[in-house]
Amino acid sequence: MFSFEQTFFENRQWWRLITPTFIHFSFAHLAFNCLWIYILGEKIEKFDGILVFFSLVIFSAIFSNSLQFFWSNTSLFGGLSGVIYALIGFCMVNEMDSTYGRYDIPPGLYLFMIIWLVLGFLGIVEMFGFGAVANFAHLGGLISGIIFAVLYKLFFMNWSN
Repeated sequence: MFSFEQTFFENRQWWRLITPTFIHFSFAHLAFNCLWIYILGEKIEKFDGILVFFSLVIFSAIFSNSLQFFWSNTSLFGGLSGVIYALIGFCMVNEMDSTYGRYDIPPGLYLFMIIWLVLGFLGIVEMFGFGAVANFAHLGGLISGIIFAVLYKLFFMNWSN
């Protein structure tokens, strides 16, 4: 009912674009994702507002879940990790041209998350017992966060001038 599968197209079950973000396969997975949502979400909401944060979450959930479904050819996946990577991408782009550390996120965190993404694609994360990883959802999240940040900056700059 909540997974992303072919019936989503056939029966117009549009909620399946987002609901995989609410499915977690372990308590540790859920706790880790909730922690990142709290840490990163608070920073984005503080500087950019609840509407930007909410829009980023919805956009990235749809984008990352779609990428995972189409590139991995499986419907059994879940988690907020794609959204987490979108928050990372969004913050990273916004801090690149910021002279004062807008979100005050250590640069090492961005590097760690990108290395973790690469390790996931190489199979090393799964090899060390962290379970199956929705690598394309992670990649889709990072890409969608970067796209959202660029569009947000273009819109905000044009709107504020």
